[in-house]
Amino acid sequence: MRRKKSLGINSLIKLCHGIAQSKGWWQNERNDGELIALMHSELSEALEAMRAHGTKDNIAEELADCCIRIFDYCGARDIDLDKILIKKIEYNKTRPHRHGKKF
Repeated sequence: MRRKKSLGINSLIKLCHGIAQSKGWWQNERNDGELIALMHSELSEALEAMRAHGTKDNIAEELADCCIRIFDYCGARDIDLDKILIKKIEYNKTRPHRHGKKF
């Protein structure tokens, strides 16, 4: 089976936000705190899948849900995540081992 070509981050942002809009999630302005909490809840669901000995696909699905929420948020707030992600990766290359932290 041939794998589909991946979309870039900003294309995924546009796609995810467009779907959320079409499903009625942006009829009214949404609270930033609530949206961040929803991202967090998807990570908690990934953790619960791990704790319940879920499959890699179960865990990946929850991580994908978190990405979708992040991308939707970035689309709504006009955040160029692709640019900032590359900038942050380049910065992290310059940081010391474990950033000087125990954990």
